[in-house]
Amino acid sequence: MDFEKIFNKYIKNKKCAEINCIKYTQGNTEKCISHGGGKKCNETGCTHFARDNTNKCISHGSKRKKCIEIDCKNYVRDKTEKCAKHGGGKRCNETNCTKSASGRGIKKDKCVNHGGGNRCIELGCVKSARRKNDKCFMHGGVMQCIEDGCEKSARDNSNKCISHGGGKRCNEIGCVVSAIDKTGKCKKHGGGRRCNEPNCTKSASTMGIKEKCIEHGGGKRCVIEGCRTGAEGKTDKCVFHGGGERCIIEGCKSSAQFINKKCKKHGENKKCIIQDCKSYAVDKTYKCIAHGGGKRCPNCIDWIDSRSGSNKYDGYCATCFKRIFPDDERSKTIYIHTKEIMVRNKINEYFEGFIHDKPLYTGNCDCTHRRRIDHRKLIGNTVLAVETDEFGHRGYDERDEEIRYDDLYMIHSGKWIFIRFNPDTNVDKTDIEDKLEKLIETMNIMIERIENEENEDLVEIIKLYF
Repeated sequence: MDFEKIFNKYIKNKKCAEINCIKYTQGNTEKCISHGGGKKCNETGCTHFARDNTNKCISHGSKRKKCIEIDCKNYVRDKTEKCAKHGGGKRCNETNCTKSASGRGIKKDKCVNHGGGNRCIELGCVKSARRKNDKCFMHGGVMQCIEDGCEKSARDNSNKCISHGGGKRCNEIGCVVSAIDKTGKCKKHGGGRRCNEPNCTKSASTMGIKEKCIEHGGGKRCVIEGCRTGAEGKTDKCVFHGGGERCIIEGCKSSAQFINKKCKKHGENKKCIIQDCKSYAVDKTYKCIAHGGGKRCPNCIDWIDSRSGSNKYDGYCATCFKRIFPDDERSKTIYIHTKEIMVRNKINEYFEGFIHDKPLYTGNCDCTHRRRIDHRKLIGNTVLAVETDEFGHRGYDERDEEIRYDDLYMIHSGKWIFIRFNPDTNVDKTDIEDKLEKLIETMNIMIERIENEENEDLVEIIKLYF
């Protein structure tokens, strides 16, 4: 019996000499491949391993074959003629799965998604362990961010997490936000998957229905029957039906709004700085929405009566968006079934000649003034104006209203009669149909006064249901 051959056979199964390494030595060395063991390429200065019983690595002439797919530079797997990407090597044995089998762990004949490969050692975790580690990404299976106190994982080839600047950044000039997938751009600049609805440029949801954005039905939806609103956070309901974080104050069921996990009522949010206003300031401003707080429409931001911008209309308010982009598909649905349209239809049913929501023209020039009136008609030297003031314009500044009247008077220096109509629920709970009938009755009285020249004041203001 050749004892030397037997000894050499078993000496190959020795463990790597590196402390705590459980891998086996390679070749005649005392270390595993990870720690430098095994035969090296004989090209000067090359530190790669020799492959396929040759003295050279893949780059310097190993006999390993290339994938037969056109323009593919990867090498074949096992005894096939293709690389793993094009179907070479062992495949996952799950029905209809075309991915490559892991070849590691308990389930070697399955891909990582179906349980193949090494699993995370954390109790109860079934996620895949990262390479050269025994834990998944969430449990620290990669290098940690080097920032003090940060427990997140470093991304890509950096030593920081995404929050601290690690990973790939958006390639748009001046943008420092993280890039999504392989697009090289952040979500705002078109990175990642996009909604598949025609003409929609928004990002597709990453949860639930993944082919659409939230507004087109993507993501998780509220489980309450008949509700089509998106589910909030990790819950299965919308905010209205109890989804998302709730206020931590005992007995309070309202939605948490702030970092301290309290609702608006119990939170420490700052109030609007306008005197006697009880509303809360929005975002990083010092005012509520009614007084100019929050994100404003870029078209009317410098106006006294500017409105809040909406993500639905690319940052514009609905009114400006419809005027600037009348041919946009979204403009066709703005104002449908609103109270202003309801009032317009009622006025058109009883009267002729009223102009709805059009700019006023100044005298002696062809330019327009930015002020608009919901419904107006010039009768003699008097403009009869009907304004649909939803919720009675309770949040509007009285000084702003006076400035508006002055602006309008500069356009038409004749007489004015304003009928300010509140279509919303008031103290006596008057039905909307009864309110509209009262409006028509008041308009008839005003028209008769104008025709009989009984209106003597330059400006008259009549308020209905305030």
